[in-house]
Amino acid sequence: MRFAVLVIAVLLLSACATLSPPTVSHFPDADAGREVTAAWARVLERFVDAQGRIDFDNLARDRVDLDRYVAWIYRTDPNNHPAWFPTREHVLAYHLNAYNALAMYNVLDAGVPKTLAGARKVSFFFLRRMQVGGTLTSLYAYENDVLRGFGEPRVHFALNCMSVSCPRLPREPFSAQQLNMQLNRETRYFFAETRNVRIDQAARTLYLSEILDFYTEDFLAQAASLPAYVNRYRTAKIAEDYTIKFHPYDWTINRQP
Repeated sequence: MRFAVLVIAVLLLSACATLSPPTVSHFPDADAGREVTAAWARVLERFVDAQGRIDFDNLARDRVDLDRYVAWIYRTDPNNHPAWFPTREHVLAYHLNAYNALAMYNVLDAGVPKTLAGARKVSFFFLRRMQVGGTLTSLYAYENDVLRGFGEPRVHFALNCMSVSCPRLPREPFSAQQLNMQLNRETRYFFAETRNVRIDQAARTLYLSEILDFYTEDFLAQAASLPAYVNRYRTAKIAEDYTIKFHPYDWTINRQP
């Protein structure tokens, strides 16, 4: 028992570090946003399939585009370049893309573990720190202190921590021009999957993704109940008086077979 505790402590301490930014060539300021967004788009198109699974094996061998995008995130954000992000949609799209790219980068930096469960969850989300526009943060702090501050519950179906129970990772970047459509699309897709919404009519029980348990207050800020929120994005409505239970979250890395 003592040995196991010691091993966990060593793993946590070793994980408590700031991830160094990738080394890339200089960004031409005038075109940096367009260039790096195109690089991120290539990553999603090349290494993510229609189910949102990631080809980490090939990505690890050819990570130039991901490294370029992450290096840009490390030094650029809406706070230090506000003119590049003139609207709320520009800012939110930036943060959604940045979170997903940093999570992907974090998985590669961690050696693509089989799962983020247990002690790895603590190190991955809390202890491993990275930069957004020069500001140190963790994935947990980034989601809770920045993204949830937009008061937009649909972000929970756009953020991806690279685990099996996460929402689907889209094969395109989020953009200011299409953001509302993209958020609606991903939310509808999420609630159409039986792994996230399953109804047991005989037992009068509704099984929901644990994401709705993690962030209940965000959804109830816009709907009277969790089923009422879900029904906003489903054609086949669900009963709002059923008992609610939550599927256990699967933290297995969502890699392509």
